[in-house]
Amino acid sequence: MTKLVYSFFLVIVLSTGCSPKEKTKANNEPLIKFTQFSESVKDTFYIQVQLPNGYYKHPDKKYPTVFLVDGNFYFPMMASILNQYKIAGLLEPVILVGVGYKSFQIMDSLRNRDYLYPKALPSDEVKSIGGGQHFYDFLTKELIPKVDHEFRTENNDRALLGHSFGGYFVLYGLLHQLETRGSYFKTFISASPTLWYNKFYLNKLPDQLKLNQTDLNLFISVGGLEDSIWSVKPLKELSAEIQKSNIKGLQFKSRVYSYLPHMDVALLSFTRGLQELHKDDKK
Repeated sequence: MTKLVYSFFLVIVLSTGCSPKEKTKANNEPLIKFTQFSESVKDTFYIQVQLPNGYYKHPDKKYPTVFLVDGNFYFPMMASILNQYKIAGLLEPVILVGVGYKSFQIMDSLRNRDYLYPKALPSDEVKSIGGGQHFYDFLTKELIPKVDHEFRTENNDRALLGHSFGGYFVLYGLLHQLETRGSYFKTFISASPTLWYNKFYLNKLPDQLKLNQTDLNLFISVGGLEDSIWSVKPLKELSAEIQKSNIKGLQFKSRVYSYLPHMDVALLSFTRGLQELHKDDKK
């Protein structure tokens, strides 16, 4: 069966791209936008930051940080969800950082460049130079230091969220962090990752997790209406391999949302992942 390439953003016509840096109003505006040129990627990214309500009223309080890729699309929705869930007492307040591009249309092509690693094989039926490591370096060596400097962050409590190719990048980021013995992110939430990419390159993840020496949280998910061969089956197999390994220090959750197609998995996974992993952290 031909692999389904999830370049799904072509069907969306509304753009939610970031604007250049905007100053906060009287230093109390919870939404901040700025651009940042990356030396690692050699391109400019458009960043949106939502601070928790009451951020400026509590100058000594620090917050966990949630980094969200595909920010042009997912940031506006997740910003609203996190606000409402915080008001309802369903989630603790966090600093949300959306990483995006100049426009929605540009994002659709550049995410192939930035979220995948290594370089695509002909059998992948998708073009990618495999720039995932450069993008990871941008996040960890350039963006995280800026966010930590500008805002009151808990620097030992960061989450990385992504869907589809972005979900692949989340798992690649975890793999790379394990291989390099890094500690940038504590929580990884991967929705509908394209595990088939590069002959299932991420299948080496369980072996690296066995070598883990730190506390980590991992949430992976897929929709039950997604392709059973290329999406559902690989995620179930990866989940089973991780679960049977009984990995020290790992809080692991895996979900198959029975009646959901590909595009409906992301927001539920991001929200439930933050809820379930946060709940386990509090035990």
